[in-house]
Formats: sequence, C-alpha cells, structure tokens
Amino acid sequence: MFHKIEIIALLCGAMIAVHVFNGLANGALFQFGIYPRDTDRLFHVVTAPWIHGSLGHLFNNLAGMIVFSWLCLIRSVRLYVFSSVVIVLVCGLLVWLFGREANHIGASGWIFGLWSLSIALAWFDRRLVNILIAVLVILFYGGMVVGILPQDSDVSFESHLFGALAGILAAWLSNIPAIKKRLRE
Repeated sequence: MFHKIEIIALLCGAMIAVHVFNGLANGALFQFGIYPRDTDRLFHVVTAPWIHGSLGHLFNNLAGMIVFSWLCLIRSVRLYVFSSVVIVLVCGLLVWLFGREANHIGASGWIFGLWSLSIALAWFDRRLVNILIAVLVILFYGGMVVGILPQDSDVSFESHLFGALAGILAAWLSNIPAIKKRLRE
C-alpha cells in the first residue's frame, strides 16, 4: 500500500501532468469537463477534476488538495479513497444535473468535499482526532464557506456547493456501522 505522502504526490503529479499535456495539446482536454445535462458527456464527472483552466487554477487546487487530503489521510487511506470516490461522483453528478450551462473543470469540488468531510466527521464520528481536525479546519479554513456562493461567473460555485454536500454525505456514509468497520480494517 502506498504511504500517505506518496498518495498525495501521485495525485498532484497526475494533475500537473494532465495540465502540461493539455497545454501542449492547445487545450484539447477542456472538452472533458462537465457539460450539464449532455448525456454523451456524463462520464466527464470523473475526468473534470483533473483538468484546470490555468496555472493559477491548478496551483490553488493543488494547495487545497494537499492540505485536505492529508487531513483525511491522518485517519486512514481507506477512508480517503472511499470519501474521494463518493465526493467526485456525487459532486460531478449533481453538477451535471443542476449546474448552469458552462464547462465545469477543476478539482475544487473534490477539495470542498474533503473540506466539509473534515468538519462533518466530527459530528458523525465524535472521536477526539475528528473534533480536533474540525476545529483546526474551521479556524484556518472557515472562510471557504463563502466559496459555495455564486460570486464570479468564471468559477463553478456549483462544484463548490455540491462538493461540500458530497463531503457531508461521505462523512455520514462512513459512519454507517458496516462501512465504518470496513474503513477501519
């Protein structure tokens, strides 16, 4: 099994590689973003998080990915993988269903999901580690709540909002006894 730092490095390296390739391909990968209600592109819910519109967009998402992935990985790799799958799929599907007509790209939905997971786990699984992480996240990253509101037409607030909701769902699901047991094995 990968060590926790290797998992984060692998994910961030993959996002950087995709961005470099997309730049070399003159933006050819932008077509793999989420286009709401386009049935031919439904599978893009799993490709969109890997594609970023600019270097600034990529670096902002890499910073959040590193912090919130690490906070989730403190608990377990299984919880991280389970939560990431739930967040990416649920967020992507909700953006596909309810998002405004635009090309939704980037990992911010995943990041907002890990952010809300960090807080919601304290509610659903009241272990000391979860409470301490939630307090730290609220103190240092509580301002992210503003990101779920529409502000800039070039930013997918839908991904932020639905990612945050998906993170809460992942926290709740991870506390169902049968799932909780599997995630801690």
